[in-house]
Amino acid sequence: MPLNDVPWTRPVRIRLQCGLERTFTGAYDALDFLENEWPLRHGERHERAVRTCRGALNGAIPSIVAREAFVAACLEAGMPSVLAPWKRKPTTHPARPARLVAS
Repeated sequence: MPLNDVPWTRPVRIRLQCGLERTFTGAYDALDFLENEWPLRHGERHERAVRTCRGALNGAIPSIVAREAFVAACLEAGMPSVLAPWKRKPTTHPARPARLVAS
């Protein structure tokens, strides 16, 4: 992951047109895909996603806006989003107080 990446709290998993699935974890991954591997070049949502991902990397746009723009561009291009699991921290339960045992 590049140093200037803006990670998303929830990754985006996309089903590509060839049927394979690919996971994107932040604005840098999404922008690289949009600029170098995108199957369509003239979609309105594609252009918006490029602008918002760049803005997120520059700190001008919240990462959630870039994430949603990327998902919209993928839908416009016929690449649906696949539900990706949330990154959850393991829950820890407070320790139980020790029981006193009567002797």
